Amino acid sequence: MSRETSQWLNTNVLIGFTDKRGYAWHYRASDQGSEPNHYPGAIPVRDVRRRLFDWTAEPGPVFVEGKFGHRRVPDRIAVTASDNGDVLGIHTDKYEIHQYQDWLLNKVGLILDGGLAIGSAGLLRERKQAWVTVEVPENVTTPEGVEFRPNLLACTSQDGSLSTTYKRVVTNVVCDNTMAAGLREHGQQFSVKHSKNSAFRIVDARDALAMVHTVADDFAAEVKALCETTVTDRAWQAFLDAHTPVPEDNGRSRTTALNQRSTLHRLWTSDSRVSPWRGTAWGVVQAINTFTHHEATVRNASRPERNMSRTVDGTIDELDQHTVATLGKVLASV
Repeated sequence: MSRETSQWLNTNVLIGFTDKRGYAWHYRASDQGSEPNHYPGAIPVRDVRRRLFDWTAEPGPVFVEGKFGHRRVPDRIAVTASDNGDVLGIHTDKYEIHQYQDWLLNKVGLILDGGLAIGSAGLLRERKQAWVTVEVPENVTTPEGVEFRPNLLACTSQDGSLSTTYKRVVTNVVCDNTMAAGLREHGQQFSVKHSKNSAFRIVDARDALAMVHTVADDFAAEVKALCETTVTDRAWQAFLDAHTPVPEDNGRSRTTALNQRSTLHRLWTSDSRVSPWRGTAWGVVQAINTFTHHEATVRNASRPERNMSRTVDGTIDELDQHTVATLGKVLASV
């Protein structure tokens, strides 16, 4: 069961540009009489401040309770929410709090010289993590028929699980999947640790990210190269053997692998999110990414929550890059 209920997600996740990409994560549609969390265009910055970031993270002392009463723990601080006192994290006293409003809105505005067009924003893990995406207004469609939306993703945390990170990602419109902006290597990103010696340097951030508008050309070139790479049926079977090998011994692992391979083959041959690019390396990337987003078993979380968590922690980037690397080895040997 998800830690974030449907009501939580409706209240703490905002989704924009639905006129361009459809209604993402349908079950978040608001209850009757409540404020909708879907926007046909960009999400107003004031709504993100009012609905998500209208509180601050505050430092406080840490105490332990024992038979001698309460004792303060030296060199430790607790990070608490100003509006309800929830404990969001416990850290050493060298930990630097990054406020969501400042690091996910104000500083993103500095990177992009203003003109924010927010495509999504939200809170995860009981407000211990937060993200904002900045998007270009229009979808981009490549000559190969791949429609996508370039994004700048900004994310941070109060529990120490994430450095404050700004990185380039892509939303694949046909399946509402998040993909790595650099499918063959690590995409550009800029991170700032939660430490007193770290500093946000606007020039370094701009240089590292090369701005969100460059994502379109870079990703389109990746798609073109992958679409021009042929993957025969024999190579596809060899890729499945490398990506999802089947254990020899009967048991749960063998059953799981066979089921996964069957689902991947169905996506490859007959699913409209993948099959138009069957026979190409792009089709392979699309099959694995779509399987992970929409078909793979999800435990202890809702699927939308898990998908967004994978995006902010970089797991999706690693998935796409691993897929391309594995396929490259297979094609070299087939």
